[in-house]
Formats: sequence, C-alpha cells, structure tokens
Amino acid sequence: MNLALAKTETGRALSDAFAVARDRLPGAGKVADARQGAFEAYERVGLPHRRIEDWKYTDLRVLMREVLPSAAAPDAAALKRAGAALKLHAIEGVRRLVLVDGAFAPKLSETGNPEKGLGIRTLREALEGGDIALHAQLFAPENADSMVALNSAMMTDGLVIDVADGAVLTQPLHIVHIASGAAPSAMFTRSLLKVGRAASATLVESYIAADGAKAYQAHDSLIVSIGDGARLDHVRLVEDGREAFNISSSVVTLGANAHFNTFGMTSGSNVSRYQAVIAFAGEGSRVETNGVNLLNGRQHADTTLFLDHAVPNCASREIFRSVVDDRGHSVFQGRIIVRPDAQKTDAKMMTRALLLSDEAEADNKPELEIFADDVTCGHGATTGALDESLLFYLRARGLSEKEAQALLIQAFVGEAIESIANDALRELAISAAQRWLAARG
Repeated sequence: MNLALAKTETGRALSDAFAVARDRLPGAGKVADARQGAFEAYERVGLPHRRIEDWKYTDLRVLMREVLPSAAAPDAAALKRAGAALKLHAIEGVRRLVLVDGAFAPKLSETGNPEKGLGIRTLREALEGGDIALHAQLFAPENADSMVALNSAMMTDGLVIDVADGAVLTQPLHIVHIASGAAPSAMFTRSLLKVGRAASATLVESYIAADGAKAYQAHDSLIVSIGDGARLDHVRLVEDGREAFNISSSVVTLGANAHFNTFGMTSGSNVSRYQAVIAFAGEGSRVETNGVNLLNGRQHADTTLFLDHAVPNCASREIFRSVVDDRGHSVFQGRIIVRPDAQKTDAKMMTRALLLSDEAEADNKPELEIFADDVTCGHGATTGALDESLLFYLRARGLSEKEAQALLIQAFVGEAIESIANDALRELAISAAQRWLAARG
C-alpha cells in the first residue's frame, strides 16, 4: 500500500509560494527542471528535525517552524537602508560585492577595473545564459540535505567568480549579504568561486542587517573549486539581526597541492547553521578550518563540518571555540573521514567550549572514521567555565569583573582568530568579537 504524507499548512504555503515564484526565477528549460526536482526533494523531507543525525541538535521544525516567502526585489528605500548599514561594516582595501534582500546591488558594489585574471558576473546572468556546464556546477550540491535542496529550488541571485590560472589577487573579494528590513521574508542566494591552477585569492563573506530588519531568513550556498597549487583564504562573519535565521552551506573541492584556510565567526542571528563539505581531490593538499561562536540570550548557532580525505598525503587542522552566555546554545559537529586510499593522512581536530552561565549549553561532537592504516589522526573536546583563580588575579590588579572576563575570553578565542592570514581581516574579526563583548550585560 502506498502512503502519502499529508502536507501541513506551512508546507502548502511554501508549495504555493514556489509555484508562484517559479516563473519569475532566473533560468528556463533544464534550469527550471533542476529547480523542480530540487523542490520535490525538499518536500520529501521538509524542514530538518532531530531524528536526522546531522541535524540532531538543530531541529528546525521547532526552532524555525516555517520558511518565509521570498523577498521582493529591493526598491530605492531598501537600497538606501542597506547603504547606511554598509557604511558601518565597511572594510578598507577590498572589492565589495553586495547582495540586498537576495539580489545583486550594482550601485553598492565595486565591479569596475577588475584585477588581471578576475572575472565576476551575477548568478542571475549565469542561470539565464546557455552554459550547460556552468549550470551543472551551480546545481552541484546534492539534494540529500533538504535545506540545500530548497536553496537550489529557490535561489535568485549571487556571484559567479572566476580567478584565472596563475592569477594572484592582491585585493580581497568581499560578498556582503544585507537584509534591508522591508518585510519579514527569505533571501535565497548561491555563489560559485573557481580558483584556477597556481592562483591565489581571499574571500570575505559578511551577513548584516539594516536598521529595523528583524524577522528574516538568509538561505545561502557557496560552491568553491580550488585548482592544483592554488590557495584560498576565506573569512566568514555572521552579524545578522538578533531575530534572524541564517542557514548556509558550502561545498569545497581541492586539487593537488592546494591550500584552503578558512575562519568563521558567528555573533549574530537568533538561529544559525553553517554546514560545510570539504573534499580532497588531489594529493598534497592542506586545509585549516577555524571557527568561533559568541552567543548570549537565547541564540542558537550550529557549525557542522565534514572533511573527506579521499587521496593520500593530505593534512587538515580544525580549531573551534565557543563562548556561551545566558541561555545560548552552541553546536559543533566535526566529522573527518579517511578513505582506504588516503594513506599518510594527517588530520587533527580540537573543539573547546566556555560556558559563562549555568543555563548555557554547548554540544560538541567530534568524529573520526578511518579506513586507512598509515595515518596520524586525533580529536578532542573540552567544556568548562572561566578560571576563578585567573579572574581573582586580574581583579586584584584593578580590573572590573567584566573587564577581567573580557580579557580571558579574548585569550580563549585568540588561537582561532590568529589563523587569519590577512592583518586587516584579522583586526576585523577581533573588532567583531570586541563588539560582542562590549554588548554583554
């Protein structure tokens, strides 16, 4: 007997929204067919819940409950509010690429006079073009994860960035996601970055909100290809509004002798989830992933990383720190798989959580799956409170309790922040951490 799952009111509303938006979304023909297939994959599962192992600690059916309708194209007022927010988060010396309410904003972006070897176009242009190979890359993430499938179905805009073989970009690329606060809505964006052979680039992603932006949802996906002998430095800062939801995914593939250095910090959003799949496709490559969660109130932040060592002689390092106050909830899930052919793998992972209140919660879940016999692998996890003896020592030297705590917290997260290679971007992350510390009660 065949059984059909009855749709909830929320499910019917999203189906209706997709049916209405489908004809307005960029891309026709095979692109439209791919969207339809992705949406059907999402409908089969719906919002992830705790019975799905990878989402055990982040039950969106409880935390988010529904997906908001897609945001309208930003009008002049929305762009003005976004411009004001942008000034507060400006970074010197970067090439700014701005997405407002899920749509590329050329007037707020810097696309002129690109460096040699740099190509930039919008996702909308790419989807409406006839490049079948590119379309296949844009829909590359599998639809097994329902939120990735939903992003595939609903994506409206983003960036397609190509760094040519041998190009060394001196100016970081800064993708800024801004919620204008026009109305409670969802933004669906996807970007594709290809770093050619022996090339080098730095990518910064920021998620911010204009004044007045409250209940909104950011659904983002990033697909990265790093060529043989290439290097990519990646910094990701989530400073969304305190009522926002941020669900983001990354798929990164490394060629031979490539280097990927990535850092992420979450201090905004009510609920956030960042999931990344990093695959080693060529020998001799190295990955360094570092992250920090700074949470208070009732914030919930989930970082889930999957490193796939499929080839020999590769190395990976993971360092994650979480600082949780009030009734915040931090989640870190780090999974490393070493496949049978991946001999000489060197992989290590360490996650530490600092709880500042009795009601704060941190769930750390490091995992190793090793199917090769000549490897060096290890993982660890710790959870604790601030050292009372160190607090006493600092207070005895004239610091207030808040100042003493701030100094110890900065030292705790410092190891992860120090992994940022670019001095200006490192200072940017330090400033974001200091803003969080200053806002503590």
